[in-house]
Formats: sequence, structure tokens, C-alpha cells
Amino acid sequence: METSLEKMVDPTLAEMGRNLNEAMKMLEDSQREAEEEREKKKYARKDIPGPLQGSGQNMTAILQLVQNLMHGEDEEESQSHRLQNVGEQGHMSLLGHSLAAYISVLDKERLRKLTTRILSDTTLWLCRLFRYENGSAYYHEDDREGLLKVCKLIIHSNYEDYATEGFNVLHNKPPVLYISAACRTGLGQYICNQLGLPISCMCSVPCNTMFGSQHQMDVALLERLIKDDIECGKLPVLLVANAGTPGAGHTDKLARLKELCNQYKMWLHVEGVNLATLTLGYVSSSVLAATKCDSMTLTLGPWLGLPAVPAVTLYRHEDPSLSLAAGLTTSQPVEKLRALPLWLSLQYLGHDGIVNRIKYASQLSQRLLENLRKLSSIRTSEVITKPKELTFTGKSVGNILGNILLAIVEDEFNSPVVVFRFIQDHQKSALDGAQYQTAAVQESTKDSNEREIDDALNRWLGEQLGQLVPTSGVDVVELEDEGVCIRFSPLMTAAVLNTTPEHVDQLAKCLKTKIPILISTLQLREEFKQEVYRTAGLTYIEDLNWPGLGAVRYEASSEEPDPEKQLLAMEKITTGLLKKLKELDSDLIFSTGPEFEGEKNCIYVGMVTDNLDVPELVETIAALGREIEESSKLLENMTEVVRKGIIEAEQQLQKANEARLLEEGLLRQLPVVGSVLNWLSPVHSSVQGRSFNLAGGSLESTDKLYALKAQASEGSPPPTPTIIHTKHKSPGQKLFRRSSRTSASDTVSETSMGHTEEMEESQTITETTRLEGENEVHKSPTSSVQLNGDLEFPRPPQPEGKAGGTSNDTKVAHQTSEPAEAEELEKEDLR
Repeated sequence: METSLEKMVDPTLAEMGRNLNEAMKMLEDSQREAEEEREKKKYARKDIPGPLQGSGQNMTAILQLVQNLMHGEDEEESQSHRLQNVGEQGHMSLLGHSLAAYISVLDKERLRKLTTRILSDTTLWLCRLFRYENGSAYYHEDDREGLLKVCKLIIHSNYEDYATEGFNVLHNKPPVLYISAACRTGLGQYICNQLGLPISCMCSVPCNTMFGSQHQMDVALLERLIKDDIECGKLPVLLVANAGTPGAGHTDKLARLKELCNQYKMWLHVEGVNLATLTLGYVSSSVLAATKCDSMTLTLGPWLGLPAVPAVTLYRHEDPSLSLAAGLTTSQPVEKLRALPLWLSLQYLGHDGIVNRIKYASQLSQRLLENLRKLSSIRTSEVITKPKELTFTGKSVGNILGNILLAIVEDEFNSPVVVFRFIQDHQKSALDGAQYQTAAVQESTKDSNEREIDDALNRWLGEQLGQLVPTSGVDVVELEDEGVCIRFSPLMTAAVLNTTPEHVDQLAKCLKTKIPILISTLQLREEFKQEVYRTAGLTYIEDLNWPGLGAVRYEASSEEPDPEKQLLAMEKITTGLLKKLKELDSDLIFSTGPEFEGEKNCIYVGMVTDNLDVPELVETIAALGREIEESSKLLENMTEVVRKGIIEAEQQLQKANEARLLEEGLLRQLPVVGSVLNWLSPVHSSVQGRSFNLAGGSLESTDKLYALKAQASEGSPPPTPTIIHTKHKSPGQKLFRRSSRTSASDTVSETSMGHTEEMEESQTITETTRLEGENEVHKSPTSSVQLNGDLEFPRPPQPEGKAGGTSNDTKVAHQTSEPAEAEELEKEDLR
């Protein structure tokens, strides 16, 4: 075919032939593909999801899907989320997960040797870094799993027949697990649920109430609990202590607790963020005592900024068979590869890199603590070493010295966790003056209402700081004694969010700018409350959990007996009032309150500054509420009024048609005859038009409407004057702000200085205006009288003599009235 086309003389025909061949091939190929697709569909399962159908997708499409799932389609939304700072050490951790999958396909002998080397090296390095001699390591994803395996090890160790008899062994002498009340919430319940133990096997140990930190375990009370359980036939087996509580970052008396555990043959497990300081050159004695415990859990991922690395539980035990039975060790080489990401990352960082990261986080906390000490309205949760009280009556010197020694807290290294809260000035002075009382005891004596208000304000403050400085990693915690506080834990967030000293300074700066707002809001809450009580139509809503000026409700004067309709009307008024308030040019934030616990049909006013004009704010809310209520009532009544008006109009139109029929006669209603009669003898209809007055709700004649239109055609009426009752605001000034006293005094002084000159100028202008106005009346022979600057009625022309006589009479009248006007001006000056 192609040769025959080439032999053609005409090139146009040859080009047409080639195009035809290509078109035929494309049609045949598409038809073939459609047939293949139909053939595949015959044998394809309809229940297979879309992404799995066919022969699979390419790598680019899969990675694009992952990216969309990670960041979302909206770029602005993705920027608002905190993303982990994955540095080069993070890349090593991610590489470890890929290598673990690759190494797992090696032959068994090589895999065994390699996993044994990785596991032994990582365990040795961690034991040296954290000063834990002769320890073993268990690597796990869930940071609670290590404690769970330790509990199984303890049960196997204390109950020899547990492996064969199971839970029947525990019935006669049930185990008891002691957990500090300051531990993370739900830890004891999780352990009991996983082990199948009743909740009665868990005992929560309260913290101190008399001496030392309010977040440390009460050792004396713990000893009494242990004795009571032994007398009841129970077996104390485990004590969980903290080296850095989750809330305040305080450390228990680990040395004293270890002695107590040795005395009663208990296992001591320690966890907490302060364990990271064991890698530093100087370690406080309270944290250093953790190296003598039986086991500890380390969370190296957030401490060092390593993504997807496992947590590690270091423990000491001599029987490897029991460790294997408890699941702390395994014979599966693949499970040993959990340590590979950590093995790579620790080599990459080295000893100096690990120490520098932990020291850097401690320096950030110290930097923030120094800035907080400069703020009088901020109190930090620090350990107070003085006892609550010392009573010397009836006690020996030995007992006195014993009480003093119990009250002494060991040398406490500054925790990398900083917890602070905003308090009122009078509370701060009371706390500073109490020399032998802890801050938490003083806090508990506050009024409950005041405590709730402070908690709400601190919750708002923490949320604001987290939004303004997201890289600081601050969050809100609720402590049992202090209440709601703001926590800064750089060891858990600094490496992930890449926090710098500049971010800490910015956090302190933002905190300093928010304190005046908090103080102003506290001071104006009572004034706002009293002002609402004095205003008719408003009800003050007491909501202590609202961080703002307060809540108010507009009470509509409704006579509706149905409560549901009355509630709907109130909701409608509240919605319209909130919309009106948000449209005002002010700095205030109006809302409907909290989403779940707030009062219904209320207007919540947010945080305010000290220059707020509270009476103007309350007056505006009441005025807008009345305006919306009146407009809603007008709209409700309009339906009934219009309905009655339509019925009345139909009746009057029917009567008018009947009257027209009687007046014109029956013949005029016929089509052809009526036209002829109307042409020969026109009839002037006496039917009057009607208009419906919405304001009055009545029908009126259209004669008045036509008369007004006729007047409007001759000239436009003057605009209706309106009176706006608003206070004078300077340009750029927001609503509900008080004017500064300085500007007001300057205005008064300037007015008083120029008062005399303004009076003289006004008198001169008034006199001149009178003379000119009276002269202009007789200025033109064809003058006109103007009403409101719109309609002019011409006056008839007057003779020249009369005009001249009138002007002369006017001049004489002016001359005779001058002495009287002078006397009146003198009297005004005297006044």
C-alpha cells in the first residue's frame, strides 16, 4: 500500500492516504483495547476496592497519595500543623527501619549474628550513658509495655507455680502494685487490665501534704499502707515511682523508697523525664538514686529528637528463663531488630551530641524560669523546703530533730520541666508572706469561685501562648493542688519543634503582654456584673469557667404562653444580637460561649483591656436587644395585618365593582355595545382607588397619595431629620473605649483660653447676619419666600416708592434697636 502511495504523482493524495492509514490503526487499537477491557471485567471481582483493581499503580501515584494524606490538599491548613523537625539524626533512624526490613531476608545464621551484635551493643551503650550497671534492655513501641513485662517478671519470681497453676496461685495471696498518685492517668488500670488482675490489686499512694513538694510520694504513708496490706494477707510486689512527674516534673525520694523496697522485698520501677539528666556531668542526688532501682523506662525519641525509635526499659534480673517467660527477652532474630534504628542514631550522635541535646533543653528551661521570676503576677511551681509547722510541746529533742530531718528535701536539681500559672496580686502577696506554708496549702484555702476563675484564665493564657509561639511547645495541665497551669517541657518538645532561645524570649514577651489583659479583665468583671444588674432587660449569667468579662442574656418581654415558642423567639433575638455586636467596630470578642458547657441564649464577652467603657458596652447591648425585639415583633404582626388588609381590600373591591355595575348599567358591560355607548356618552367612574398603610394596618384613599406625588413633582421634600445618640469618638478610636484623661484636660484648657475670643466672634457674626438677612428680604422687587430650601412662592412686585419707604423704615428700625442689642450682649457676657 505504501509503495503504491509513493508511486502516485499527486503528493496531496499520498498524504491523504497516509493519514487514512494512521486513523484506521488508531480505531483498530482502541477497539482492541476496549475488547480486552471487557474481557477483564468478565473475570474481575466487583468487591475489590478501586486502588487494588487492575494491575496496580505506579510509584509516583502512590507517593502522591501519601503526601496528600500527610499534608492535606490545602497548603494553608498543612502549615498550621506542627511537623516534626527531622534532621540528619532523624534520617539515620528512618534508615534503620528500611535496613531492618532488608536485613530480615538474610539467611538465619547471618541474621542471628547481626541481631545479637546490634542488641548487645545498644544495651551496653545505654547502660553506660545512663549509669545503669549490669543491666539488660527491652525495646518496645508502647512506653507502658516495658512496665507490663516487668510486672509479669515479678509475678513469675514471687509465685513459683504461676507458670503451671496460673491465676489460682494468686487467689490465696493476691499481689499489690503501689503507684504514685502523681503518675500518668490510667497507668495502674492499664496494667491490671493487661494482666487480668482486679483493680483491688492496685494501690494509689498519695503525695505529701505536710513537708516537701506536693508532687512527691508520701513515704511515711506508703509504709503504713504496706504494713496494712501484709496484715491483710496480701503480697506487696511492685512500687512505681517518678523521676520527673508528668505534671510538674518533680522527683520522688528515690533513695528512701529503695530502702523501703529492700526492706519489704519489693521491686522498684522508675520513669520520668528527669532520667535524661543522668547523662550529664552533674546529676542531683535525688535523680542519681534512680541508678539503684530495679528497672527504669527511657523514652529517647522525644529527648533526642529521633522519630520512630522504640522506648527502652533497663532492668536487672539474674534468671534469664524467667525473663524469657515474661517476654523481656526473645529468641526471634527479627524482633531483636527493633534496636537497629537506635543503634544507628546513637552512633551518629555520639556521646557529645547526646549530652549537648539534653543540656540544651535544660538551658532553655532555665532561661524561661529566669524570665518568669521577673513577672510579679506569675508563680512557678517550685519546691519549698520549709515544713508547714513545728510544734515543740510535749516532744523530746530527738523527736524534734527527726521531724526537721523529715522536712528537709534533698539537693534538688532544677527540673527541665517549668510549670507556671497566673495569680492575682493579693494572692501573690499572701503566698510570699507565708514563710512556713507551702504554696499548694495556701492555694487550697482560696475561695472556690476565685479558684475556678483563675483556672479559666490560665487555660485561656496557655492556649494563647501555644497559638502565638507554637515552636515553644507549651501546653496546659491541671494539677491537683495548684489547679490549671502552663507547662514548658523542652526535653519532650525542643528537639522535635526545633525550639531556640529566641523562641523562649518570645514566649516570655507574649506572656508579659497578656498579663495586663488578665488583670484588667479581673478588675472589670465585678463592674460589668453590677452594671448589668442595674440595666433593665438584661440578666447576668454567672459562668466561672468563662475566661472573659462575663456573660449576659437579653430577656425579651414576651407574653407567649408556650415555652417552646418563647425559647425559639429568645434564640432568634440572641442570634441577631450577636450578629449586630460582631459588626460593631470594636476590639471585643462576642460569642455564644463554650460549645458544650455554656449557657444557652447568652452573649459571652471575651477578654478586655483597662480602657473599656463598661456602661457604654452594657447600654449598647440593651439598646440593640430592644431594637431587635421591636423589629421581630413588627415582622410577626405584619403577617396578620397584611392578611386582614387583603381580606378587607377584596371586600371593598367587590363592593366597588357592584356599585360601578349599578351606575353604568348592564348594556355597558357587553363587549361591542358597551364600547359604542361609552363613545357616544362617556361615563365618569366614581370608584376611588385604595392604598394599604402597613404602619397603620388600614386601607386609605389614593387621593392623598396622588396629592403627595403632585407636590413631589414640583420639588423634593426636605430630608427627615434624625437624631443619633452616640458619644463623640476621635478618628480611629474603637467603640467601648474610654477617652484618655490627658486629651480631655487639654481640650478643656484650650476651650477656656479661647472662650473670650469665641464669644466676641459669635456676637459679631450674629449681628452681621441679622442685618444682612433683613436687608436681603427687601433687596429684589420680585423676591420670593423659600421654604426649607425647596419650594418657592413668588411675591407680587411693589412700587419703587413703597420699596424705598420700606427700606428706609428698616434702616430706622435698625438704628433704634442697636442700643437694646448692646444691652443684651453685655448681659450675656456677664452670664
